[in-house]
Amino acid sequence: MSFLVFVSMTPLGKGESVSEYVSRVVDIVDKSGLEYRLTPMGTIIEGEDWDEVMNVLKQGFEAMARDCNRISITMKIDYRKGKKGRLQQKIKSVEEKIGREVKK
Repeated sequence: MSFLVFVSMTPLGKGESVSEYVSRVVDIVDKSGLEYRLTPMGTIIEGEDWDEVMNVLKQGFEAMARDCNRISITMKIDYRKGKKGRLQQKIKSVEEKIGREVKK
């Protein structure tokens, strides 16, 4: 089993720059041992266990909620049975089809 999860947690009412709050979530994801990619608009996490992935996201939410009264969360989940390494494989598949590497 493999889950790819795109998540973006953004505190509202904390001004224009929210990296102080977002970094708490990224730190928890990084320490979790799950594969992930940080992007300017969110984080993509890969995991084999639903509960493990959701627990990491719950911990991130709780860390942000300590002093953020309102949080906007966007999440998209792609489940595929029997596949691993999809963070890299999905990009590699596209590159093979167009015949060159793309920006990462």
